[in-house]
Formats: sequence, C-alpha cells, structure tokens
Amino acid sequence: MKAQINQSYVIQLLEQLLNIPSPSGYCGTIMSFVEQEAEKLGFAMSYTKKGAGLITVPGANPDRVIGLSGHVDTLGAMVRSIKPSGMLRLTPVGGYMMNAIENEYCQIHTRDGRTYEGTILTTKPSVHVYPDARELKRDEAAMEIRLDEPVSSAEDVQKLGIGTGDFISFDPRVKSMDNGFFKSRHLDDKAGVAALFGLLELLHRNKITPAYTLKLLISTYEEVGHGAAYLPPDIDELLAVDMGAMGEDLTCTEFDVSICAKDSSGPYDYQMTSKLIELAKRDGIKHAVDIYPQYGSDATAALRGGSNIRAALIGPGVHASHGMERTHREAIIGTIALLAAYITEPNVI
Repeated sequence: MKAQINQSYVIQLLEQLLNIPSPSGYCGTIMSFVEQEAEKLGFAMSYTKKGAGLITVPGANPDRVIGLSGHVDTLGAMVRSIKPSGMLRLTPVGGYMMNAIENEYCQIHTRDGRTYEGTILTTKPSVHVYPDARELKRDEAAMEIRLDEPVSSAEDVQKLGIGTGDFISFDPRVKSMDNGFFKSRHLDDKAGVAALFGLLELLHRNKITPAYTLKLLISTYEEVGHGAAYLPPDIDELLAVDMGAMGEDLTCTEFDVSICAKDSSGPYDYQMTSKLIELAKRDGIKHAVDIYPQYGSDATAALRGGSNIRAALIGPGVHASHGMERTHREAIIGTIALLAAYITEPNVI
C-alpha cells in the first residue's frame, strides 16, 4: 500500500491512551475515549457484555471476516486491605515483578469516583532504619502504599472512602523522545491499540476499503488472561496486535515488528504467519520472527476459549516488558504498514 501513515496522529493518540488509567477491570474511562476516537474517524463502536469494544469496517468481500485485536487494559493493582497504620496492602492485577513497581507513584480510584495519590513502597523503605532493607524479598506481603493524605489509622483511610477492592493505577511516566524512542509503562498494549487506530485513520483518510470485512476487538481483560475469550462467531481469523518481547535468544528489537510463531498456546496458524512474513519481506518492513513460551495474547485467549478460528500475532518490539517499557516509532509504524498490507490484499491465505 502506497498511502502515507499519519505518524503524528499515532504518537499523539498513544500519549493520550497511556495517560488514561486502565488496569484490567477498570476500563470505563478509556473505553469511552476509544469510542469517541472511533466516531471521529467515522466508525461506530459497540460493546460486548464484559465491556470490550467492537468496531466493524465493511470490506469489499463480506463473506469473510478478519478480526484484529488489541487491549487497552494494563497492569495495576487493587486494595487488598487497610493496615492499622493507615498504609494500604495491595494485590496485583496482572503479572509483574514486585520490584518493578517499588517506589512508583500511583493513584487509588474509589468506588464513588474519588482519586487519591500515593507511593508504592516496601514495608522496610529506608536503609537508614532497617538493616535488612536491601535483602528484603520483594513479594506482595512486603509491599504497601503510603497515601498522600494525613492518615495514621485504618479509620482515617476509610473516612476518605477508600476500601478493599478499589483499583490502583501506576504512574505511566510517558516520554516521547525526539530520536523516535517512546518510553512509558503500559506500551503493552497501548502501542498496539495506537497502531490499530493508525490503521483506521489510514483507511478513513484515504477512503480505502479492506479486501474483507474487519472486526476490531478492543479488549479489557487481556492482562488477566481472558480478553478475547469471546469472539463474535462470524470472525474467521484473528490477528492479535500486541507487544513483541525482547531478550535472551530473541531477535526482536525496538525497531522491529514482531511476528510470533509460537507462544504459551502453541504454534500460531502456519498460513497466516507465513503470509505475514512474506508481506513484511515484500514491503521491506523491518521485522523479526520469534517464539515466546512465557507469553499469552488475545489470540491465546480466543483459542483456549474454543473459537474456531485461525490466529496469528504481531506487534511492535518492546523492551523490558511489564516494567519500564520502551519502543521506537519505527516499530509502531511498521506494525501499521504490515496490518495495512494484510487487510488490503485479496486471498491473503
């Protein structure tokens, strides 16, 4: 496809997405934003019963439906209990290392709509006081939240309206750099969602009709394993757009589109994956083919949920996943280019 991708739109949208708190299960605000953004581009969005968004793009051939998915839910936490000291104990939402959130600023979102600031610390936060502060094992029991409010008891905290089950979001610390690097928490998978909207903007601006009908699923429970466990039954294949991991024995970089051949659900569809590799080579899209045995995606959830579909997985390469993540604009733009190539080519498989 020769049409130019609107990079400024994609980066601006990514910044907006990253700055909206959305731990798994607490996605009402961000989904309203996503719905409004879809409408600006001329696409209506409906909702599944558990709050995922569905955007349909009519294709030249309606007899086949290609699903594309990305998730706006992120890692986060919930209030597990209020300690007698006024500190909060947390329980994780999603899978991450506890040391990845140590000393991070956070927000507590109450059930009645109030928001409070806090900091995540260990129970022994000062080397000047605790001789074993460095050796303390960073696990759930060793972490707590210091509220930025004048509280010194559980009763003080309860008077603020804070209670067990309130959601906790982490400060994303978003930074877009002049050299193209983009660093923030939650690039998994808001970079993927920005890529999907970059595709929609491309289709809208250039009045492009995809070869087949598209159904975009914006899921809200991927980080806890069941984001796309339900798919509309007319979807024939699902191409999940999620981050590509980087590390030992992996070839993906922050400049690449990751094409995942296998993850914790097993091998992805041979024909879809082969076609994606072929298109990336044809169009000169920088890419890497890798295997992620400790990884799951919306496609994983769909397959394990019993969907009768083909499935594949691509996305921008992201360093330090589930920590302080970083990617590059080239990887996001490359992801959009590969998506555009896939959905505009008739008989792709």
